[in-house]
Amino acid sequence: MFLSVFDMFKVGIGPSSSHTMGPMVAAARFLDGLRASPFHFHGLRASLHGSLAFTGVGHATDRATILGLAGFAPDSYDADKAETALARIRETKTIEAPGLGTLAFDPSKDLTFDYGPALPGHANGMVLKATDAQGDVILEETYYSIGGGFVLTEAELAEAGGAKSKARADVPYPFESAAEMLEMARKSGLSVAQMKRANELKFRTAAELDAGINRIWQVMNDCISRGMKGEGILPGGLKVRRRAKGIHDALLAERGLNLTPPHTINDWMSLYAMAVNEENAAGGQVVTAPTNGAAGVVPAVIRYWLDHVPGASVAKVGDFLLTASAIGGLCKHNASISGAECGCQAEVGSAAAMGAAGLAAVLGGTPEQVENAAEIALEHHLGMTCDPVKGLVQVPCIERNGLGAIKAVSAASLSLRGDGQHLVSLDVCIETMRQTGKDMHEKYKETSLGGLAVNVPNC
Repeated sequence: MFLSVFDMFKVGIGPSSSHTMGPMVAAARFLDGLRASPFHFHGLRASLHGSLAFTGVGHATDRATILGLAGFAPDSYDADKAETALARIRETKTIEAPGLGTLAFDPSKDLTFDYGPALPGHANGMVLKATDAQGDVILEETYYSIGGGFVLTEAELAEAGGAKSKARADVPYPFESAAEMLEMARKSGLSVAQMKRANELKFRTAAELDAGINRIWQVMNDCISRGMKGEGILPGGLKVRRRAKGIHDALLAERGLNLTPPHTINDWMSLYAMAVNEENAAGGQVVTAPTNGAAGVVPAVIRYWLDHVPGASVAKVGDFLLTASAIGGLCKHNASISGAECGCQAEVGSAAAMGAAGLAAVLGGTPEQVENAAEIALEHHLGMTCDPVKGLVQVPCIERNGLGAIKAVSAASLSLRGDGQHLVSLDVCIETMRQTGKDMHEKYKETSLGGLAVNVPNC
């Protein structure tokens, strides 16, 4: 099994990897299919199903789908151009699809939210259609946004058997489980990051790998910095005020005071995470880590380490991210990173496991301690539901990232106090997350039909 560090960490836009980035990617794939088709198309239609329907407006799924059909992509998204394009589409009721010319598309009629049963493959389903001049459908494709910006067609999902693929990539260390990862580390004498790097170098040069990792961290760090300066009310109607700047200003004012309590360090961790997730909620540029809803945890742990831990060096950020991506890959491969599939345990829980593993690695932990750190962090997120108020990635999502970062740091610290030997393995914990997600009621899996979403006023 091989998932690249660039699969787990993708540059994109907020507020959701599965509900914003995924539909935009699906739309782009659909356009590729149209361009390869011998037919002449006249119009487009789209329908959103399951969680994409129930929380689609709050997650900007409708906007993302329309913009994807207009040729926009998450990694090169331009907000000003997007607003101009949306206004033109609403006014003309047409889309200028790259390479396909002008196609009829009335957002009020041709984009529908289906609130009936979800499509059979996944909670995040969407159907895209192309029509002829008479309005008859001549090409149709079903897509599933399975979390973290990953998209599969109905056929691709069926080919994988609706579960993890057993195919192993042609890489030096193709571990499918934490147990295999540790065994390969013992036999090779390599760290998790070194094995992951060797796998990545099968597909790109060392210079390309390092440049890509540097860009990931740069986007993460820039997002923290923007978030700590942002002010005002977040969009969506909940009137949630951005708090990161106020917290940052207060923490700076307290620096050097003898009366500052030690636990204030937790506020710094929360600040970094909340800054990212406020940017995400505002539709800004973020990095999936492994999702947008959990995008604040990993960068917050890295920034905490760089700014507050003696001996930290930006030169080791690559080892942090490679280690974290290895753990995230195991979570995705053997369970899920999708809140619509397994609740927030799959998003913030997986992110905390990734952050804990990365921190343990750069602090000198053995592969066993890295695995133990990830397990501790994930174990104490098991059962966490995904119940965003009004379908927005704001409450409880923003603060939840802060607490996830704190848990990640605590888990790494606890693991480094031991030798890596522990009762519950990471593999057992990931399997427990999968089973718990399967048993969890749908109203607690990113539908906003239960939990805080129905007990907190939405206005």
